[in-house]
Amino acid sequence: MKTLLFLGIFSTMILDSSPLIFDFNKGQDINGWYVVNDGVMGGLSQGTFELNVAGHGLFKGSITTENNGGFSSIRYVFSKKDVSEFTHIVLKVKGDGSPYQFRIKESQRDRHSFIANFETTGAWETIKIPLHSFYPGFRGYKINIPNYSGLIMKEIGILRGNKKDDKFSLEIDSIYLN
Repeated sequence: MKTLLFLGIFSTMILDSSPLIFDFNKGQDINGWYVVNDGVMGGLSQGTFELNVAGHGLFKGSITTENNGGFSSIRYVFSKKDVSEFTHIVLKVKGDGSPYQFRIKESQRDRHSFIANFETTGAWETIKIPLHSFYPGFRGYKINIPNYSGLIMKEIGILRGNKKDDKFSLEIDSIYLN
Protein backbone atom coordinates (compact mmCIF):
# COMPACT_ATOMS: atom_id res chain seq x y z
CA MET A 1 0.00 0.00 0.00
CA LYS A 2 1.14 3.54 -0.66
CA THR A 3 0.08 6.91 0.74
CA LEU A 4 0.10 9.71 -1.84
CA LEU A 5 0.11 13.48 -1.43
CA PHE A 6 -1.58 15.36 -4.28
CA LEU A 7 -0.73 18.98 -5.16
CA GLY A 8 0.38 19.88 -1.65
CA ILE A 9 -3.06 19.21 -0.25
CA PHE A 10 -3.01 16.93 2.77
CA SER A 11 -5.17 14.22 1.39
CA THR A 12 -4.47 10.65 2.28
CA MET A 13 -5.49 8.13 -0.29
CA ILE A 14 -4.41 4.54 0.11
CA LEU A 15 -3.76 2.91 -3.24
CA ASP A 16 -2.91 -0.71 -3.85
CA SER A 17 0.55 -0.92 -5.41
CA SER A 18 0.93 -4.72 -5.52
CA PRO A 19 1.78 -6.29 -8.87
CA LEU A 20 -1.03 -8.87 -8.79
CA ILE A 21 -4.27 -7.96 -10.53
CA PHE A 22 -5.90 -11.42 -10.58
CA ASP A 23 -4.68 -14.99 -10.08
CA PHE A 24 -7.35 -17.54 -10.96
CA ASN A 25 -5.36 -20.33 -9.29
CA LYS A 26 -5.72 -18.70 -5.88
CA GLY A 27 -9.39 -19.68 -5.73
CA GLN A 28 -10.49 -16.06 -5.94
CA ASP A 29 -14.17 -15.33 -6.42
CA ILE A 30 -14.81 -14.30 -10.04
CA ASN A 31 -18.08 -12.50 -9.28
CA GLY A 32 -16.27 -9.20 -9.84
CA TRP A 33 -15.82 -10.13 -13.50
CA TYR A 34 -18.67 -9.44 -15.90
CA VAL A 35 -19.43 -9.92 -19.59
CA VAL A 36 -20.34 -7.12 -21.99
CA ASN A 37 -21.50 -8.35 -25.40
CA ASP A 38 -22.45 -6.31 -28.46
CA GLY A 39 -26.09 -6.64 -27.41
CA VAL A 40 -25.58 -3.24 -25.77
CA MET A 41 -25.60 -1.95 -29.37
CA GLY A 42 -28.15 -4.38 -30.81
CA GLY A 43 -25.70 -7.16 -31.75
CA LEU A 44 -26.17 -10.88 -31.19
CA SER A 45 -22.69 -12.09 -30.17
CA GLN A 46 -22.54 -14.30 -27.10
CA GLY A 47 -19.66 -14.54 -24.64
CA THR A 48 -19.44 -16.20 -21.25
CA PHE A 49 -16.91 -16.19 -18.42
CA GLU A 50 -16.45 -18.94 -15.86
CA LEU A 51 -13.88 -20.90 -13.90
CA ASN A 52 -13.05 -24.13 -15.71
CA VAL A 53 -12.23 -27.46 -14.04
CA ALA A 54 -8.50 -26.59 -14.08
CA GLY A 55 -9.23 -23.45 -12.04
CA HIS A 56 -8.54 -20.98 -14.85
CA GLY A 57 -10.76 -18.19 -16.07
CA LEU A 58 -12.40 -19.21 -19.35
CA PHE A 59 -13.70 -16.51 -21.69
CA LYS A 60 -15.45 -18.13 -24.64
CA GLY A 61 -18.30 -17.64 -27.04
CA SER A 62 -19.23 -16.72 -30.58
CA ILE A 63 -19.01 -13.50 -32.52
CA THR A 64 -21.59 -12.62 -35.13
CA THR A 65 -21.77 -9.54 -37.32
CA GLU A 66 -25.51 -10.04 -37.66
CA ASN A 67 -27.53 -7.01 -36.57
CA ASN A 68 -24.38 -4.81 -36.62
CA GLY A 69 -22.67 -6.91 -33.93
CA GLY A 70 -19.11 -8.07 -33.70
CA PHE A 71 -17.66 -8.19 -30.18
CA SER A 72 -17.72 -9.80 -26.76
CA SER A 73 -15.74 -8.66 -23.74
CA ILE A 74 -15.07 -9.30 -20.08
CA ARG A 75 -14.31 -6.62 -17.51
CA TYR A 76 -13.00 -6.52 -13.97
CA VAL A 77 -13.25 -3.51 -11.64
CA PHE A 78 -11.06 -3.29 -8.53
CA SER A 79 -9.78 -0.80 -5.97
CA LYS A 80 -7.79 1.99 -7.59
CA LYS A 81 -4.25 0.72 -8.14
CA ASP A 82 -1.02 2.74 -8.27
CA VAL A 83 0.86 1.24 -11.24
CA SER A 84 3.53 3.93 -11.58
CA GLU A 85 6.33 1.55 -10.52
CA PHE A 86 5.55 -0.93 -13.32
CA THR A 87 6.22 -0.92 -17.06
CA HIS A 88 4.24 -3.94 -18.36
CA ILE A 89 0.98 -5.80 -17.95
CA VAL A 90 1.62 -9.56 -18.04
CA LEU A 91 -0.94 -12.17 -19.08
CA LYS A 92 -0.55 -15.92 -18.66
CA VAL A 93 -3.05 -17.27 -21.17
CA LYS A 94 -3.89 -20.07 -23.54
CA GLY A 95 -5.74 -18.69 -26.53
CA ASP A 96 -7.16 -20.13 -29.68
CA GLY A 97 -4.65 -18.58 -32.09
CA SER A 98 -6.78 -15.44 -32.47
CA PRO A 99 -6.06 -11.79 -31.67
CA TYR A 100 -7.60 -10.10 -28.63
CA GLN A 101 -7.52 -6.66 -27.05
CA PHE A 102 -6.48 -5.91 -23.49
CA ARG A 103 -8.12 -2.77 -22.11
CA ILE A 104 -7.38 -0.50 -19.17
CA LYS A 105 -9.44 2.26 -17.55
CA GLU A 106 -8.10 4.80 -15.09
CA SER A 107 -11.59 5.53 -13.78
CA GLN A 108 -14.92 3.75 -14.10
CA ARG A 109 -16.42 7.07 -15.19
CA ASP A 110 -14.22 7.15 -18.30
CA ARG A 111 -16.12 6.27 -21.46
CA HIS A 112 -12.89 5.48 -23.30
CA SER A 113 -10.44 2.68 -22.65
CA PHE A 114 -6.72 2.38 -23.27
CA ILE A 115 -6.20 -0.50 -25.68
CA ALA A 116 -3.40 -2.86 -26.71
CA ASN A 117 -3.80 -5.77 -29.10
CA PHE A 118 -2.23 -9.15 -28.43
CA GLU A 119 -2.01 -12.37 -30.41
CA THR A 120 -2.45 -15.88 -29.06
CA THR A 121 -0.80 -19.03 -30.40
CA GLY A 122 -3.05 -21.82 -29.13
CA ALA A 123 -0.51 -22.83 -26.44
CA TRP A 124 0.08 -21.56 -22.91
CA GLU A 125 2.15 -18.39 -23.11
CA THR A 126 3.21 -15.34 -21.13
CA ILE A 127 2.39 -12.12 -22.92
CA LYS A 128 4.05 -8.87 -21.79
CA ILE A 129 2.49 -5.64 -23.03
CA PRO A 130 4.28 -2.31 -22.36
CA LEU A 131 1.98 0.09 -20.50
CA HIS A 132 3.13 3.01 -22.66
CA SER A 133 1.78 1.22 -25.78
CA PHE A 134 -1.90 1.44 -24.73
CA TYR A 135 -3.70 3.90 -27.02
CA PRO A 136 -7.06 5.56 -26.25
CA GLY A 137 -10.16 4.26 -27.99
CA PHE A 138 -13.93 4.50 -27.84
CA ARG A 139 -16.41 2.26 -29.68
CA GLY A 140 -13.78 0.91 -32.05
CA TYR A 141 -12.18 4.25 -32.92
CA LYS A 142 -8.90 5.74 -31.76
CA ILE A 143 -9.50 9.07 -30.06
CA ASN A 144 -7.29 12.15 -29.87
CA ILE A 145 -6.00 12.14 -26.29
CA PRO A 146 -2.61 10.99 -24.97
CA ASN A 147 -1.75 7.30 -24.56
CA TYR A 148 -2.19 5.63 -21.18
CA SER A 149 -0.29 7.49 -18.44
CA GLY A 150 0.81 4.34 -16.61
CA LEU A 151 -0.07 5.88 -13.25
CA ILE A 152 -3.48 4.64 -12.09
CA MET A 153 -5.59 1.59 -12.98
CA LYS A 154 -9.21 0.97 -11.93
CA GLU A 155 -10.57 -1.49 -14.49
CA ILE A 156 -9.24 -4.03 -16.96
CA GLY A 157 -10.93 -5.89 -19.77
CA ILE A 158 -10.36 -8.31 -22.60
CA LEU A 159 -12.25 -7.94 -25.86
CA ARG A 160 -12.67 -10.26 -28.81
CA GLY A 161 -13.90 -8.50 -31.91
CA ASN A 162 -12.77 -9.15 -35.45
CA LYS A 163 -15.56 -8.01 -37.77
CA LYS A 164 -16.32 -11.58 -38.86
CA ASP A 165 -18.36 -14.50 -37.57
CA ASP A 166 -16.40 -17.03 -35.52
CA LYS A 167 -16.03 -18.79 -32.17
CA PHE A 168 -13.39 -17.92 -29.57
CA SER A 169 -11.86 -19.31 -26.40
CA LEU A 170 -9.28 -17.74 -24.07
CA GLU A 171 -8.12 -19.48 -20.89
CA ILE A 172 -6.56 -17.14 -18.31
CA ASP A 173 -4.18 -18.22 -15.56
CA SER A 174 -3.16 -14.83 -14.14
CA ILE A 175 -2.83 -11.12 -14.84
CA TYR A 176 -0.20 -9.01 -13.11
CA LEU A 177 2.13 -6.03 -13.47
CA ASN A 178 5.88 -6.18 -14.06
